[in-house]
Amino acid sequence: MQVKIGNLTLKNNIFLAPMAGITNLPFRTLAREFGCGLAFTEMISANGLVRNTKRSYRYLLSSRDDKPLGVQIFGADPGLLCEAVQMAADNGADLIDINMGCPVRKVVKTGAGAALLKVPERVRCILQAVRKVTSLPLTIKLRSGWHRGDTAALEIAGIAEDCGVDAVILHPRSADQGYSGAADWSVIEEVKRKLHTPVIGSGDVRSPEDARRMIRATGCDGVMVGRAALGNPWLLRAIIRHLEENKNTLPPSSAEREKIIRLHMEMEIDHSGESLGLRNFRKHLLWYTKGIRGGSLFREVVGRIHDKNDILDAVHRFFHTVVEGLPVSLKE
Repeated sequence: MQVKIGNLTLKNNIFLAPMAGITNLPFRTLAREFGCGLAFTEMISANGLVRNTKRSYRYLLSSRDDKPLGVQIFGADPGLLCEAVQMAADNGADLIDINMGCPVRKVVKTGAGAALLKVPERVRCILQAVRKVTSLPLTIKLRSGWHRGDTAALEIAGIAEDCGVDAVILHPRSADQGYSGAADWSVIEEVKRKLHTPVIGSGDVRSPEDARRMIRATGCDGVMVGRAALGNPWLLRAIIRHLEENKNTLPPSSAEREKIIRLHMEMEIDHSGESLGLRNFRKHLLWYTKGIRGGSLFREVVGRIHDKNDILDAVHRFFHTVVEGLPVSLKE
């Protein structure tokens, strides 16, 4: 199902969440191969962009296959955020997202991320200022509140709509929950009832059935998939097909898994060079083989290998000796 955010019409309503250390250009490009309608950069510091730090600028690297691109920025100073938003727009952003949900200490101690949930008037100042400097679609991503039982998201979402934000993305866990416990989808439903702008739900979407249940239970306009896509980009395609065609998708074969692993590794190497690319890819290799019979031994063996060709040989042996002919589970 198409969804419109500001002046941006997306081919479907399935989004890939911004994830620190994960959603770089290779991973976003791969996710788009599996059909997601919108993908986001890793969270970028407004201060880092304005100070021209090399690392912050690298997060903005994109390509013509990486469209449409959502750029997520965090900060607490309206002026710095405005400058950073303009820089992101100049570097090809198609949509701007302001992070108001990150619970990581080094972010919240600066007053950014989930800390903004405690200061609604600062949120208003930030969004009024940012809305004035960009005509790009503008979204916010937030948690349900600072602590369990806190529903600050309702007030913040209302402020966002008043300030001209084009969509609200809600992960209904509190900041103090981190990723523990269950996401409270009823908060998404409450926010959706309050707003006229689109609401995107996030949290505990691990299967196509979960995505359908979230939409039916909350009335949300789209679904954002995060950690469940790690090692399992096939989930994105499966969700889209389930929602659009009401059909289920078979798990990938061993050959398909090996093909995507090889493709993803090559993209990481092209992006960062062989040494850094392999180092960055190792975590993905662990996720790709998690839950598969023999995966634990494979991860132990491949953890001691540092040569690209040796890693590829190990992957080939694993999928053609240990896994071949055995049922492959997508579940952890």
